Amino acid sequence: MSFFQELKRRNVFRMGIAYAVVAWVALQAIDFALEVIGSPGWILQVFVLAAAVGLPVVLIFAWIFEITPEGIKRETDIDRSQSITPQTGRKIDRVIIGALVLAVVFLLAERFVSIPSENPAEPVKVTSMPVDEVEPEPAVESATLPDERSIAVLPFAVMSSGADDEYFADGLTEEILNSLAQLPELLVTARTSAFAFKGQDLPIQEIASQLGVRNVVEGSVRRSGDRLRVTAQLIRASDGFHLWSENYDSTAEDTIAVQEDIAEKIAQAMDVVLDDEKREAMRRAGLRNVEAFIALQKGIELYESAHGSNYQLEGLRQANRYFEVVQERVPDYSAAYLLHSDLYIHILMNEASGQRIESFSDEEAAEAMMHAEGDTAAAVAKAENEDARYNAELDLAYITSNWQGMPSRIERFLSQDSCEQVTWVTNIATLTGYAGRLAKRDEDYLACDPLSTSNWRNLVRNLLWSGNPEGALEVARQGQKRAPGSWLNLQMLWAITALGDFKEAEAFAAEQLHSEFEQQLSRILIAAARGDREESQRLFADYIENDEEPGEGHYWNIIFGAWVGDMETVNASAAAVDGHEFGSPALSTIALWCNCGAPWDMAVTPRFAADIAESGLNWPPPSPVRFPLKDAVAELRVSSGGD
Repeated sequence: MSFFQELKRRNVFRMGIAYAVVAWVALQAIDFALEVIGSPGWILQVFVLAAAVGLPVVLIFAWIFEITPEGIKRETDIDRSQSITPQTGRKIDRVIIGALVLAVVFLLAERFVSIPSENPAEPVKVTSMPVDEVEPEPAVESATLPDERSIAVLPFAVMSSGADDEYFADGLTEEILNSLAQLPELLVTARTSAFAFKGQDLPIQEIASQLGVRNVVEGSVRRSGDRLRVTAQLIRASDGFHLWSENYDSTAEDTIAVQEDIAEKIAQAMDVVLDDEKREAMRRAGLRNVEAFIALQKGIELYESAHGSNYQLEGLRQANRYFEVVQERVPDYSAAYLLHSDLYIHILMNEASGQRIESFSDEEAAEAMMHAEGDTAAAVAKAENEDARYNAELDLAYITSNWQGMPSRIERFLSQDSCEQVTWVTNIATLTGYAGRLAKRDEDYLACDPLSTSNWRNLVRNLLWSGNPEGALEVARQGQKRAPGSWLNLQMLWAITALGDFKEAEAFAAEQLHSEFEQQLSRILIAAARGDREESQRLFADYIENDEEPGEGHYWNIIFGAWVGDMETVNASAAAVDGHEFGSPALSTIALWCNCGAPWDMAVTPRFAADIAESGLNWPPPSPVRFPLKDAVAELRVSSGGD
């Protein structure tokens, strides 16, 4: 008998197959148990190593020993005429079949882990009324399903408790998201909306419905020392079917390779054909540096908490320390420069408009324009695509008051078909006749980022400025349900006031505006919109006396003064703002928040007047909210021959 035949007779092959299948099933069960208790990744590796070592032991045992009715004996001690290896082989076959059945059960359980939904994911619906500046259209309320290749990448769950493990997981998630966003075939939900579900245990179908996508990526990350374990899966939301899933066990040094492989595998599962150009675009979009993407997540956390805080500048300064780490480690990452510039632009805005700049020195304030311009110029030079580059150029032109030819530049921005946004230039574009078309762009942005309160606020604002307070109010109500925020509340207050429903405005302010300054603002706004001269001017005088509030300075002096018809105060403050190097951007921002048309006389702001004339933009702007006291002063000045 040949050696091969002898191996078969002694059931060595059968034992090897049985051992491999049973070991695989056992490892799946162990892996599941370890995931539940959150154990370190190295424990599973010990079991895998033990299983591998056990295979040759089992094969040697099957060769040397044989199972008999009297028990296990050495094969050399058994009379071959009495051997029962055929019967033993059949028993082993049954073991193999049973183990294979369990293996199939494990595989099916892995692919069908979500409960099917009766309702497929629906897209974001924004209902607004047509505006005068665009052709009338029905309300934007599509009943169609989301795009087949729409996808959201949810924050990966953290399965370990290291100091930076949460930031690491968020950074890995954002790297994957940014890579996929470079593929024109895919509609990828932006970070703000995807990360809104962080830490929430919601069904995949519900998340997909809120985000308006057909597919969702989720996963988990565990770090233990130098070891890294990442699981990722792409799920079709309508039925919970796993289109792709994979586990990665590697070292921390392999993090970037793991991230890139996940992004490419997801793209391929979504039927995207990847060529060298697309792969390069995906690589360029990310940081590809672990320390940098951890620092970026820490910076973004501080950046987001700073906005809306009474200590905004200090929060942004802390955030910038992390953005500077990103700039140092990945000098060509454009977004880090845009984020870094925000501090200096807010310093300039506060200084120009007479608001406090907290603990910043005169030297820091004097260098703010240099830093703001330098950061934005760097973002232009390092932008990852043409739309991002152009939009950064547009913001750079705005903050440096280089407004020449602005209408054609805004037109080019409005013609884009992407989720790339500008940050600052809409402060002048909304005022000067582009609000209706900007509202259309805002609806596009909501498709990309439906849970961004800033996107909802901008849409409400542009609808209001385009003469559509009814649509603005309806959208504001939708936004409150989807992505509430204090600035969105203010836009809703202005929409209610524009409609003349002052009792509703008072009730809304009492319920939704929480800070003392917001309450003060609402009282002045409603009294002025009613035309109550005595009450509104009394409230304004009280505000002027209390200059310790966060709203101090020329900024709100101009806005409140315009509402109540105090042109002397308005013009004095506007002239002071105009004298600052950042005067024109600051004045346009003040006019935007005033919602009152042209707040000051152009004769007192010669620098702003020259910038407007050079730009070719329309001035004066319309008044989204009617202020009878301001209008009465304007009529009196006209009748008396004034400006």
